[in-house]
Amino acid sequence: MPSSALSLPLLGSGGGGCGCGGGGCGCGGHGEGHRAGEAGHSHVAEPTTGTTTTTTAATSRTFEVTGMTCGHCVSAVSAEVGRLEGVVDVSVQLVTAGASRVTVRSRGPVATTEVAAALEEAGGYRLAE
Repeated sequence: MPSSALSLPLLGSGGGGCGCGGGGCGCGGHGEGHRAGEAGHSHVAEPTTGTTTTTTAATSRTFEVTGMTCGHCVSAVSAEVGRLEGVVDVSVQLVTAGASRVTVRSRGPVATTEVAAALEEAGGYRLAE
């Protein structure tokens, strides 16, 4: 079973093309209410400013996620899960023919229901059963 690991830090940098408009991936969109190639389609992230310092110990939890097929899927999931309260890092081990592993590092526990909702918002991805 082919797999690759890709860890994406939560930074405010823009990205290049993901190939979604050229038939390269099968994700069908960006969870932004439109498909690749339509008006308003952008790969540029909003810039972030400021520094956050925390003294609490981080926790880590890994979720198995289905439906991810490409680097764009990884980016969408990382961004959406990264917006959850307390999340400090998201890393994804992409498994295109099975359940990918999404590891969430946070300042405290993150509810499974919150992660599931973020996955749905990112593009219809689901927690593996």
